[in-house]
Parts: sequence; structure tokens; C-alpha cells
Amino acid sequence: MFAIIGTIPDEDFPLVSGEVCLKDEHIHIQGSHFPINRGTPALLASAIKTCEATNQELPYAFLVGDTGFGKGSRRLYEYLEKHLRQFAFHSMTFHYLLPDVDWHNRVLFAIEKMNPKPILIADAGFMYAAKMSGQAEQYDIFTPDAGELAFLADEKAPHPFYTRGFILHEEQRVPELIARAYQHKNASKILMVKGQKDYVVNQGNIISVIDSPAIPEMEPIGGTGDTLTGIISALTHSGMELTTVCMIAAQANRLAGYYAQPTPKTQVIEIISNIVKALREYNLPNPPAPFPERAGGVNRRLPPLRSGEGSGGGVLRKVSYQF
Repeated sequence: MFAIIGTIPDEDFPLVSGEVCLKDEHIHIQGSHFPINRGTPALLASAIKTCEATNQELPYAFLVGDTGFGKGSRRLYEYLEKHLRQFAFHSMTFHYLLPDVDWHNRVLFAIEKMNPKPILIADAGFMYAAKMSGQAEQYDIFTPDAGELAFLADEKAPHPFYTRGFILHEEQRVPELIARAYQHKNASKILMVKGQKDYVVNQGNIISVIDSPAIPEMEPIGGTGDTLTGIISALTHSGMELTTVCMIAAQANRLAGYYAQPTPKTQVIEIISNIVKALREYNLPNPPAPFPERAGGVNRRLPPLRSGEGSGGGVLRKVSYQF
């Protein structure tokens, strides 16, 4: 079982936990439901679709309403601190939560008491808190975009808003920013840097750069970074080595966008609806043994895309798998 933790942009949405499912373009959990849009809803929907493609159990979620004022996030932090030890998760993905160093550390301390310790993935607000707390190295995967990477690379910035101007986040400087983030111990073991080119990084070493299919129309569509993190969250539970998870997820996310034939008016749900089709281009492994076997110790290797399938005339190139 794997968990996803985040917020819903609705102050009236209750604090809930339980298995999530997707029905009629809405996420359903414990009698509540909400539409799929950017943020945690997009992450959840993409994780659900990935589970469908890989015949896995559905994600377990901890959710609360928060529109940025932090009241809901603090309620969820407190709930996690009190109750996480009651759960056994193979992996946990932390997403949009108001960054709070004290509450982050309380939750991380609760996670340390879980046996075995789950694989930890962080993005967005919780990733900021992980960096701000000095605990980035406790995480297995961060999934920043170039702007968030600049924040990780700035050892003095307390928040992305305060990233110093000389640390620019131009695409061509991504390798430099990666090196700086690791130098100052502000990066997880693995980085999945999202952008025009997607970089998979292991302990500071860039092991793969994925830049095709290149779909410029995806750039203005909100939530495509969230879908990538959702695919990673579910594939992590499939038993693959984690850098392989990131490489497959990055290309599958692009392929789902390619199949959606997007325009600037395209909504993220249209890309999510193509995730199953995209992932079926791969010889995906069978689901792993039940928990508590940890993914890091189950090295099932995925072969590349099957020759001649889904290539759209050669658009699926330039991804190098290094196992």
C-alpha cells in the first residue's frame, strides 16, 4: 500500500483518510469527492490511472482542504504526527502542504518510528519544508521543476520567493543547479527535475535526460508536473529500482501528452486519461510482493518501449536507460 498526502483547494473540504478512486472525472474518498484539476487532485488521478495500468491496489490518501492560509495543512500535520505509526506504507508521497519546518520535523519523526521506513517522495510545499528543515537527504525522491530546483540550490533561501537573483533557473543551467543542490545537501537521493528536458539524477550524477516526445502545447497546461509525480508515486510501488521509475514516468507522462494531442485549451484530465495507454507501451512488471517488501530491494528492470509501437513516426527517442 502506498500513500499520498496533500491538500484540496477548498477550505470546506474535511480532513479525510482512506482509499481513493476515480469516477466520472472526480476523485472519491470516504464519502467526499472533488474534481480533477491541477495540484494534488491531478497527482491522485494520475496515480490511480497508473495503478490501473499496472494492476496495483489503489492509493491511500490523507487529504484536507486548504487554499493557502495554512489552517487545513496544520490540521493534517497534527493528524499525521498522531496516527502515522498505526500504518504500514511501502511509500509515501507528500505534496501540497503549507511549508512549516516545525510540523515537517514532527511528521518526519513519526515516520522514523514506522517499521520498515517507507520510501519518501516529496514535491511542492512539503519539499520546500524538507529543504528548509535541513532534512532533504532523508528523502528518496524530490520532483522539482527548474524554479524549485533553483530554491534547492540556494543554501540561504528560506522559501522559493527568496531565491537569490544570481541563482537563475534557466533551462541551460539545470546541471549547474543540480550540482549546487547536492553540494549544500539540499537534495534527496534522487532528483526528477521537470521541464523542457527532464533530468533523472542519482546522488548528484545525471543518469538520464528525457526530451521527447517534445510537446510545446503542454507548457501552459496546469498540472502536468503533478501528473508526473503521480506516475512516479504509483510506479515506485511496482517494485522497480527508483531511477528506472523516474525514467519510465518521465517518458510516459510525455507520451500521454502526445496522445492527448493538446492545445492551450486542453485540461489536465485529458492527459491523465491517456496515462494507461502510454504505460501499456512498456512491458511493465507484475505487481510486487505484498508489503513490507521494499521497492529499493526489488530490482525489476523495465525494458524500453517495444519496437515500432507508440512511436508516432519516431517521436519517442532520446531516452537512455542505464540500469
